[in-house]
Amino acid sequence: MVRLRRSELSTPASNVRMLQKAAASQADLVMLDLEDSVSPAEKEKARGQAIEALRSLDWGNKTRAVRINDLESEYAYRDIVALVEEAGEHLDILIVPKVKRARDVWWVDRLLTQIEKRCKLAKPIGLEVLIEETEALINVEKIARASKRLEALIFGPADYAASQGIDLKYIGNDLDAYPGDLWHYARNKIVVAARAAGIEAIDGPYIDIRNLDGYRRECLRASVLGFSGKWAIHPEQIPIANEVFAPAPEQVAQARRLVALYEEAQRHGQGAIEVEGRMIDVAVIRNARQLIARADLLSI
Repeated sequence: MVRLRRSELSTPASNVRMLQKAAASQADLVMLDLEDSVSPAEKEKARGQAIEALRSLDWGNKTRAVRINDLESEYAYRDIVALVEEAGEHLDILIVPKVKRARDVWWVDRLLTQIEKRCKLAKPIGLEVLIEETEALINVEKIARASKRLEALIFGPADYAASQGIDLKYIGNDLDAYPGDLWHYARNKIVVAARAAGIEAIDGPYIDIRNLDGYRRECLRASVLGFSGKWAIHPEQIPIANEVFAPAPEQVAQARRLVALYEEAQRHGQGAIEVEGRMIDVAVIRNARQLIARADLLSI
């Protein structure tokens, strides 16, 4: 399913006030988190609050998602069962953390199928999965094709850094010790696997929430590689992601113009045309049409 994912706001399900603020935010997707931002003592309570928030808050046109707990924990299966049985018709996406292999995604898919049948849900619940382990990066191509429910891969740099043995101080990519983008290989591999499978790629959180220039830089780097959006862990990050991952109106106008000129040329038997000193062929038009499709989601 095609959805806007410029900004995915992570919100602790243990904090009712933050859930209320998230529902009123400008994020494209709000993720109610049951995993890392919730202490073990609060897991059960947070699950109940997530269910209540899904059922009672006005989410507008936002995509409603919940990040369940790690599949190797004792909480994950209860997260899935309770969420879908009690709030399935209000839930769009389950986000699965720390997947390592395709069979992790398959297991969630199979369990969801059984619960949806039992509850007679009208629409299937989609999946997004976090690539945040070295084993997951090795297996990312198979993970990306593991389920028809899967809509996006998400890069999780913090856990990935721990998995690879990268010092915590480098997670934000604010460093002079490494020439270039520390995360280029992981990001590029993830986005290639996602696009080859026909799904989207989302860049993970930037933890220095006061460094908005750094957040913008990481949005731009991810956008250049083909990511569709980025996580936000503070409301001030949302407008930056929404701006960076949306095509500018002048880009959209130019793309529409190129498509119109190319289609007219094709009607006269031409396979390529020159526009303002640039050679415009089918590859350029393919890119233009993709940009127009994104613009149409935003009514630009």
